[in-house]
Amino acid sequence: MEKKELYEKFKQYIVPCVANYYQEPLILDRGKGKYLYDIDGKEYLDFFGGIVTVSVGHCDEEITSKTIDQMRKLQHTSTLYQNVQTILLAEKLSKITPGRLQKSFFTNSGTEAIETAILLAQLYTKSHELIALRHGYSGASLLAMNLTAHGNYRLVETLVPGIKHAHNAYCFRCAFGKEYPRCDLECAKDVQELIETTTSKHPAAFLAEPIQGVGGFITPPKEYFKEVVPIVKKYGGLFICDEVQTGWGRTGGKMFGIEHWEVEPDIMVMAKGAANGAPVGITIATPEIGDSLRGSHLSTFGGNPVTAAAILATIDAIEKRKLSENAEKMGTYLRERLIELMEKYRVIGEVRGMGLIQAMEIVKTEKEPAPEVVAQLFEHTKGQGLLIGRGGLYGNVIRITPPLTVERSEIDRAIRILDQAFKNVQATQAV
Repeated sequence: MEKKELYEKFKQYIVPCVANYYQEPLILDRGKGKYLYDIDGKEYLDFFGGIVTVSVGHCDEEITSKTIDQMRKLQHTSTLYQNVQTILLAEKLSKITPGRLQKSFFTNSGTEAIETAILLAQLYTKSHELIALRHGYSGASLLAMNLTAHGNYRLVETLVPGIKHAHNAYCFRCAFGKEYPRCDLECAKDVQELIETTTSKHPAAFLAEPIQGVGGFITPPKEYFKEVVPIVKKYGGLFICDEVQTGWGRTGGKMFGIEHWEVEPDIMVMAKGAANGAPVGITIATPEIGDSLRGSHLSTFGGNPVTAAAILATIDAIEKRKLSENAEKMGTYLRERLIELMEKYRVIGEVRGMGLIQAMEIVKTEKEPAPEVVAQLFEHTKGQGLLIGRGGLYGNVIRITPPLTVERSEIDRAIRILDQAFKNVQATQAV
């Protein structure tokens, strides 16, 4: 089928909210390792991984083989019956997650995992008020959309009461006009006044991503969570850690992002990279919080044996191949190369992130967002065979998240393409 015909069918049969990158969208046909191929056979180096989802590389032989073996053996039973893979997965998660997390509930997506986490917190604390962070993204359900503090993804007006949004630790655009570290972490300390003035002083939970994904990989200072979590706990609230984009070795050196900040979540949410591309949502809680979820509540496909097998295979690959360590090593190298670009092109206002979750915020003078420059850069990088991501409230942040298997030579290739793209854009306008 010709591309023109496929484009027409896409417009005819798929709702318009399903947006695509590029003036002429890519129609992908296959993937292998760190590379994707379109229907014309053109190769692309994938440095976004299906929105931070393909953690070990496309169609990894070992993970794919184990997943297919499970599909041939037992594909679906529902939660009305137990299966070996799901039980083993729950046990494994209790061993590798931080702190006392132990009891899991499985769903199909990060959105559903967030919903479950909120339900758990509300049942356990007997409170319904929630605190989330500005610029955060939580998903596409009604509750998750209202938790999201990113107007581009709030498609209806506020309909869920009891949600308060605190200032995040967006140091590049500090809401208090200060600079770290002389700021005294005012963004974190402000949460106490938020609780005392806008809630009943008994919130159910504080929800936060260690590094805000859709927000543009906004990375808090190392002291941030040690400051804000005790404030929330003082008023009886729980800490829900959203590891949808930062989990599974992505931040380098640790299996989960929050471990870098040395605080323990009461509830953790995972998805995306957990199964290297298979749909999954995971909510894990401490024993006493997990036991508060009783009664008739289930997810038909939650704990599916095929997905469970894929997750176990992904975890095994990350551990055996020391991919978290590789993410730390290659992430350091990637950051150094991105900083070289920042020193070369003034349009790059900041490089931020951790491990293999790195971002460049693209700006004009006085930090004015430059989303139109990002759009031009995307066309140039696509033409040269590099796929990258975009994010941030203003659409002016380039997100870079290659598979954890990435090698130095591939980072060098990506940097050469980015360098040429910045050069091309600079030649066409004063940036």
